[in-house]
Amino acid sequence: MSYIKPAFRHPDLPVNDLGYTKKNYEGAISTLCAGCGHDSISAAIVQAIFELSIAPHQVAKLSGIGCSSKTPTYFLGDSHGFNSVHGRMPSVATGANMANRDMIYVGVSGDGDTASIGMGQFTHAVRRNVNMMYVVENNGCYGLTKGQDSATSDVGSMSKKGEPNPFEAIDLVSVALQLGATFVARSFSGDKEQLIPLIKAAISHQGFAFIDIISPCVTFNNNPGSTKGYEYVRDHLAATGTVDFVPMKEELTTSYQSGTAEEVTLHDGSVVHLYKGDESLDIHNRRSALKLIKDYKAQDKILTGLLYMDADSQDLHETIGTSNKPLRSLTEQDLCPGNKVLQNINDSLR
Repeated sequence: MSYIKPAFRHPDLPVNDLGYTKKNYEGAISTLCAGCGHDSISAAIVQAIFELSIAPHQVAKLSGIGCSSKTPTYFLGDSHGFNSVHGRMPSVATGANMANRDMIYVGVSGDGDTASIGMGQFTHAVRRNVNMMYVVENNGCYGLTKGQDSATSDVGSMSKKGEPNPFEAIDLVSVALQLGATFVARSFSGDKEQLIPLIKAAISHQGFAFIDIISPCVTFNNNPGSTKGYEYVRDHLAATGTVDFVPMKEELTTSYQSGTAEEVTLHDGSVVHLYKGDESLDIHNRRSALKLIKDYKAQDKILTGLLYMDADSQDLHETIGTSNKPLRSLTEQDLCPGNKVLQNINDSLR
């Protein structure tokens, strides 16, 4: 059965600073299962980029293989996109980013795509601090191949067949922190009030911004005993606090008492406010975040929210001193500046 999305939208839909409505940020009709958490994530990305007033053609969407990697089809239909092979999205994202630093890169992956076949690729994208938002839509199973446990499935978590997972889970948030990611967060697909500000902050961050989003699989991993199902996640959520994102164009005002919030100014002048629920978290300290994740896990709770941010992050372009212009805009004069320039380079190496 095929579906056609109607072109009509209400003529009085709100517009952003560019004059776009949310319709300009939509994609194709989703073919995922009804109720899939991935669709909620797509909607959050649409809302965040609409509110940030980013033109769709400024965004490049990249993905690998899996239910999660299908989702870029369902948002930002007028943006650039590349669907790579299983686990190889980080390499494609790195290459594209090196070729054109002016684009905004959104990488969408899954727990199998990242934590199994793509783990090696993921680690190097993190350590190189590629300037991108990297989203993992984490449901703890392989939905396209009938629900086998993935590497993020918790030990003892029950599959649809009723068999407990015998292996310890890979916690991608902890891995990202240990590898040096400069922005690390975790959220839940059913919590758009937390998720949308986190996506805004991740897109505005200069460097590798990682968000692990628990996104229940309603077909294969939403049963009693699963630790990635809607019921379990809602009952075991704990948050670092409320996150708010203030673009630089707005007047920066605060309404909290000293000592109850953390304010971080990003490269472009935007501000992230973390209204702390747990004051023991220092979002500038990796060890603080890692400790808190373990403490909450010991209480059988899933810690969500902004966990770590380096406001002074230097991305890969700054680290290796690449061209300030996209490669496609370099002229023959830029690429072949002549013998005099070559001579100066040689002299500097003597």
